[in-house]
Amino acid sequence: LAIIDVRDADHIGGHIVGSRNITTAQLEWKMPELVRELKGTREVVFHCALSQQRGPGAALGYLRERQRLRGREGEGDGEGQKVWVLDGGFVRWQEKFGGDKRLTEGFVKEIWED
Repeated sequence: LAIIDVRDADHIGGHIVGSRNITTAQLEWKMPELVRELKGTREVVFHCALSQQRGPGAALGYLRERQRLRGREGEGDGEGQKVWVLDGGFVRWQEKFGGDKRLTEGFVKEIWED
């Protein structure tokens, strides 16, 4: 499982344990490398703060790049790989798991309070 967090400056205040932050600004030039790195990974989850724009856009970009690379010497052949978007993004995640240090690192409750 790979969790790709595409938040930018809003990455502060916590993140999912084991996730990797690749900002939306970095995505375009890092996408081919990411597809190659995750070739053998069974599931890839993308998210942003709400998973309404950046997260779904990143997942779609990943799928397109994987398809583009598929024909080039077997690169990006994510055969059987599932790509997901975290429903509700990190906002919903932190509501449920923000205080659980086993699941969330660097959580700052005050940032997320209304």
